[in-house]
Amino acid sequence: MLVTEFSTDVVAAPERFALWEEATAQSHMRNRLRSNDQDDFRAKMRVLDFGKVQVSALAYSHLGIARTAKLIRQSDPEVYLINYFLAGEGTISVDRDDKVLSTGDLLVTDSSRPYCGNVRAVPDRWSHVTVQCPRRLLPLPEKRVQSLLAVPISGRHGMGGVFARWLADLNARAGEFTPADIPTLASVTLDLLTSALAGCLEVEVTLSPEARRSALRARINAFIEQHLADPALTPQAIADAHHMSLRHLQQLLAEHDTSAAAWIRHRRLERCRLDLINPRLNARPIQAIAERWGFTNPTHFSRLFRATYGIPPRDYRRLPPKACANRQQPCAE
Repeated sequence: MLVTEFSTDVVAAPERFALWEEATAQSHMRNRLRSNDQDDFRAKMRVLDFGKVQVSALAYSHLGIARTAKLIRQSDPEVYLINYFLAGEGTISVDRDDKVLSTGDLLVTDSSRPYCGNVRAVPDRWSHVTVQCPRRLLPLPEKRVQSLLAVPISGRHGMGGVFARWLADLNARAGEFTPADIPTLASVTLDLLTSALAGCLEVEVTLSPEARRSALRARINAFIEQHLADPALTPQAIADAHHMSLRHLQQLLAEHDTSAAAWIRHRRLERCRLDLINPRLNARPIQAIAERWGFTNPTHFSRLFRATYGIPPRDYRRLPPKACANRQQPCAE
């Protein structure tokens, strides 16, 4: 299952905190937890499983956490955890070095290093998004990454901001993804994370050429996702935004057997497809859905949709859910 939802509301108040401890131990790792709201701990979690990479959103009002040396000896998945704080504030401590956290910060911790933290979040809102990935998957010198542990990184601008927006988007659009998206989602998440951390470490120049190309492709993919609804999104606009020539952009994407125009078209059509099967949008005209995602010519949109999914958008909207699932992938050309 790509997305898993969990809430402590499924049990009575006295059992909620214990249930949360067990659920997070299984989804992440075992930590020592406490809360000011332990008698009636209301929390929820959404986990997106991308294989070796996991992205999860958590919501609660207060939580204290400690990753102790004893717990590490008992079990260590050898992963980095990168938290993006959506709402709230707190503290984190590694080697008795306390740091203050606030909304918009990114934070790296290591499952093999003891740490403790305390987070006061905003009730009924997602408090943070966590990325969990094996250390070996990050193409950065491990000793250098260790210098970033428990150091707040801004998710408000630069590559930290690009990565933070990507994480927020993953959580907001969790229900739109299909298993076929997993390789792309995992790759883009790792590439953006690598680029954001490399910028902090000033080691991007030391990355391999392929790692740099992957990071650049990830930034381009994130840019396209954020601007899909803009009819002015063109290959030239993408190239200009990334200070590169149009030829360089096309060469970069050709390495993955696509072009800027084809990728924009593919992602826009996929957004339209998802809107067409969204029950909450049943009353929205098909033309309005097409225009929302940058298709200004209804005839052109209908022709493209039929060529891609093998059926006109109006007929696709009427299909039962199982039939729609069978038509998630573009038709072979």
